[in-house]
Amino acid sequence: MEAKKASESFIVMNEMVMPNDTNHFGNLIGGRLMYWMDIAAAMSAMKHSNLPCMTASVDNLSFKTPIKLGNIVHIEAKVSRSFNTSMEIHVRAWGEDPLSKHTYKSNEAYFTFVALDANDNHRPIASPELIPETEEEKKLYDGALRRRQLRLVLAGKMKAGDALELKAFFTNSGVE
Repeated sequence: MEAKKASESFIVMNEMVMPNDTNHFGNLIGGRLMYWMDIAAAMSAMKHSNLPCMTASVDNLSFKTPIKLGNIVHIEAKVSRSFNTSMEIHVRAWGEDPLSKHTYKSNEAYFTFVALDANDNHRPIASPELIPETEEEKKLYDGALRRRQLRLVLAGKMKAGDALELKAFFTNSGVE
């Protein structure tokens, strides 16, 4: 299986916030944004792996700025690292007032997807390695192992003492 560049998994998705997408304050419902972000992440994971993929987890999803009725939602997704069968996808969302052209960051999260065998059994299957090229891609790639270990510890799938990347992050490394 040949490694792929991070840029090959890049997805841009746009949506317009309609009345049925809003709460009683006229803001985009958080669950709708999460839904759209999940779709963009799925497309990015499938583009990277050339396989059907399924959401395994979503990291902290914080709402920084509400997106208003009538505004445009811009979502970008790109694989930040590929492990054995799982992939971390970095997703960012912006709102844009189409009249004033003011664009503002609304959201950012990391989604984990698992590549599935396309046969009837749909078991996890290896996905291609990722090649980061830009400085931002390299930074996301380097941090992905820490984020993965934190996810596994929080899910009870890894003991905190075995999370070596996290140990190095929290322990004194000789700095006085």
